[in-house]
Amino acid sequence: MNPTLTILVLYYSRHGATRKLAELIAQGIESVPGVEARLRTVPAVSTVAESTAPGIPSNGAPYVELSDLAECAGLALGSPTRFGNMAAAMKYFLDGTAAEWLAGTLSGKPAVVFASTGSLHGGQEATLLSMMIPLLHHGMLFMGLPYTHPELMTTSSGGSPYGATHWAGIDGDKAVTEDEKRLAIALGRRLADTAAKLHGPR
Repeated sequence: MNPTLTILVLYYSRHGATRKLAELIAQGIESVPGVEARLRTVPAVSTVAESTAPGIPSNGAPYVELSDLAECAGLALGSPTRFGNMAAAMKYFLDGTAAEWLAGTLSGKPAVVFASTGSLHGGQEATLLSMMIPLLHHGMLFMGLPYTHPELMTTSSGGSPYGATHWAGIDGDKAVTEDEKRLAIALGRRLADTAAKLHGPR
């Protein structure tokens, strides 16, 4: 029996919008036979030196461990937008992966990115690009969404050729639209398909 490939879906979500996208991407990943999604998150960072996060999040996915990077066959990385950039919590985690960078742990593995924003033009694509940069340093193989997905031409909310996005609204109360949903699932499926092809016949 062939082993199942694992795709790491790593995200930070303050109010749940990015987590919704992560779950849709995981759905797309698991639509590919022989591939499973591993949902993980990162703890928030604090300016208070004595502040520590609990060992297990109160809700959502478990915290990521560096071993998850070694064990994955591909990576989907997601963050809410902070002034056109990834959230500090995600940047802090990535800054701690120098040993994995030196070892080439992620080199040659496929990757995609996803993000959510409070406003429609709040820096979705800039955030996606900011997450690509450290993963390119890790030697990952990047994929976006091609325009063979018609939702890229019809969406009036999130969705980008650079990755899946969601316009969550200022209060984070906007539901994921059908276009956003289809694009997120398609991105997960595309990532899983590529990881399976890179691993050859199984």
